[in-house]
Amino acid sequence: MAALWKRAVYHSFIRSSARFLFSLKPAVRKSTKLLYSGVASLAVGGVLCAVPFRQVEHLSHDSLVRRAASLVTDSSSTFLSQTTLALIDSITEYSKAVHTLISLQKRYLASLGKLTPVEEDSIWQLIIGQRAEVNNRQEACRRFESTWVIAVKLCETAAEAAYVSGAEHASVTARTNIQLAQSQVEEAQKLSQDAEKKLVETKVMEVERMAQQAASVEEEMPEAYLRED
Repeated sequence: MAALWKRAVYHSFIRSSARFLFSLKPAVRKSTKLLYSGVASLAVGGVLCAVPFRQVEHLSHDSLVRRAASLVTDSSSTFLSQTTLALIDSITEYSKAVHTLISLQKRYLASLGKLTPVEEDSIWQLIIGQRAEVNNRQEACRRFESTWVIAVKLCETAAEAAYVSGAEHASVTARTNIQLAQSQVEEAQKLSQDAEKKLVETKVMEVERMAQQAASVEEEMPEAYLRED
């Protein structure tokens, strides 16, 4: 049914276009005939071909290839900019999540030994939940980074194709976009690496503080036994 409907629409379009052409004056009809024939040839079989609607004699194959290469660099640059924005945002959210986890762990360490079991359990639940959030944000970073790497390679290939085709300006623009994207991602990654470094330092502090707490408990236990005796 869909195929029959498309064929009916196509024939209706051809008939209406033909009536329109015959209603025009001869001079106008002659200038429009070429465009109409181009549309009809493109629509044969319902498939669009890489042929312009109107053949312009002064455009060579080299010129058309350069134009196509420029379009490819534009598209790949757009893809790169979108993936770069997504990656930077994901890295930023990941860094925020890490800093929140660091804050919770420091809060726990500062109040160690001063909390009731209920309060300690409450903080631990927050820490566990935040660790899950950090893992989710990190996974999002990895996913967007893999797409971003593909976008960089695609843009590099497009830049090379543009250069070979003679579209030097498009090639230079694409390579500039690549350098800008890489520098922006590197800056964002520095922030996340700094956050990860602080998280490791906090973990070391936690281990040391827990060891001190355990040692102090062991030292107090003999005195308690002596008092009972």
